[in-house]
Amino acid sequence: MRTTLVAIVLWALATIALCVLGIWATARALDRPRDRGPDPTRSLMSMLADDTARAFEEGGPEGLAIYLRRLANRLPGERFLVDSRGRDLADGSDRADLVESAGAADFAIAGRPDGRLAAVIRPRGGRYRFVWLVEPWFEPPSPWPFIAVVVAIIAAMGSALALYLSVPLRRLRRVMDRFGRGDLRARVGSRRRDEIGVVSREFDLLAERVETLVAAERRLLQDVSHELRSPLTRLDVAVGLAIRREDRGPLLERIRRDVSRLSELVGELLHLTRVEGDPSARVLEVVRLGELLGTLLEDCTIEAESKGCRLAYEASWPGPMRGDPELLRRAFENVIRNAIRHAPEGSDVEVSLEPCGQGAKVIVRDFGSGVPAEALPSLFEPFFRVEGDRSRESGGVGLGLAIARRAVAIHGGRIEARNAEPGLAVEMVLPGS
Repeated sequence: MRTTLVAIVLWALATIALCVLGIWATARALDRPRDRGPDPTRSLMSMLADDTARAFEEGGPEGLAIYLRRLANRLPGERFLVDSRGRDLADGSDRADLVESAGAADFAIAGRPDGRLAAVIRPRGGRYRFVWLVEPWFEPPSPWPFIAVVVAIIAAMGSALALYLSVPLRRLRRVMDRFGRGDLRARVGSRRRDEIGVVSREFDLLAERVETLVAAERRLLQDVSHELRSPLTRLDVAVGLAIRREDRGPLLERIRRDVSRLSELVGELLHLTRVEGDPSARVLEVVRLGELLGTLLEDCTIEAESKGCRLAYEASWPGPMRGDPELLRRAFENVIRNAIRHAPEGSDVEVSLEPCGQGAKVIVRDFGSGVPAEALPSLFEPFFRVEGDRSRESGGVGLGLAIARRAVAIHGGRIEARNAEPGLAVEMVLPGS
């Protein structure tokens, strides 16, 4: 994972590297190599120095003056021939300030206070110095363009780093503001691999959990208010009649049934709330589905016999899987008891466990009347009931299949219902460990 600190260090190193590269390129452009064969300018100046010294030796000061005037008509600048002390050999004036900068070098070019360049060449023999004063033929480079380039590079790299760090943080702040204002679906959706990406993904997980818990609480409040209204109304009416009547037996039995129904409703609601809680808080164990279903069917045998039906069990996938044993037991039990509740007398309730890819499939089928096709998509919704044969009179509060769907979904599986003609078949597919 690339950390933010590493990113900052890399940006700083990249900035330094680009600045160094700019300095090197500028220096290379301004200071071209000079040792690439004979320099024609230097050769020309050396030849003029030799000719000037020869003119002095052959013609004296007058011959030197004539030769220098002839050069003045052809070449720009001023030229002098001085002795070792700097005295002008043509007119005797002191030119020592022109040769001081050259020292003992045979060839030197130095700038003058007036802006001109002084080229000092030692002719052959070494007794004289030839001085050529000329206006510079190029402007000395200004450092400001180079400084501007360096500043621009640093500013660009700094701006890029600032955007790299600030843009995702501003986005995270906006999403958190939306979430705090009640938009529980707000997510960052970051794909970054640094600390900012980690924080963004942790926020998305937190938001997902909060949304799940809040949605569960809202559904619970809505459903409870709806489901409690009818039994409480019946209790109120039954208690009022029981107060006025002497024969209270049937009314008390009605009150007992409604209280039992309310108790069952509250228990189912509490379990549904626990199922729809935080999935990450659960501890998964190795569960053998074959043994779990076998034990569960033994517990359901008495209820099946009281309904006059039989339980038929076939298991062809004994393999284990990782899961929450209590949630799986509750899911299977709710589906099996729902099938028993709606199975006709003398029929079978078939339960099978078979392989499905790397996982398992549990099928529970009754031979009852089934459900209308349009009701199948809503069969696993909380408090949903099918009118007709599968009505309130058959028992239940409409939460068993909703709990089963949630428990199966927590394990990464799916649950489906279909009409088996006759009866209803519920398939629960669970992934393998």
